[in-house]
Amino acid sequence: METLDVKINLNLKQLTSIVKQLSPSDKLKINEAIWDEKMEIPEEHKKLVMERVKKSRQNPSRMLDWEKAAKTLRP
Repeated sequence: METLDVKINLNLKQLTSIVKQLSPSDKLKINEAIWDEKMEIPEEHKKLVMERVKKSRQNPSRMLDWEKAAKTLRP
């Protein structure tokens, strides 16, 4: 595999503009390269999610219908 060392100073807007010019398959390759890393979920996040799941099971009436909830998120 060939390697190439390049240092280019770009801001996020410039980088996004460049990526948008790529083919769909190349965009997918970049996406896979970025997200190929193993990401650990912090224990406090896991605990928070499990607490919320427990609360929803204990009191299902507090849950919102997704269609209604989604409307509240849109401007």
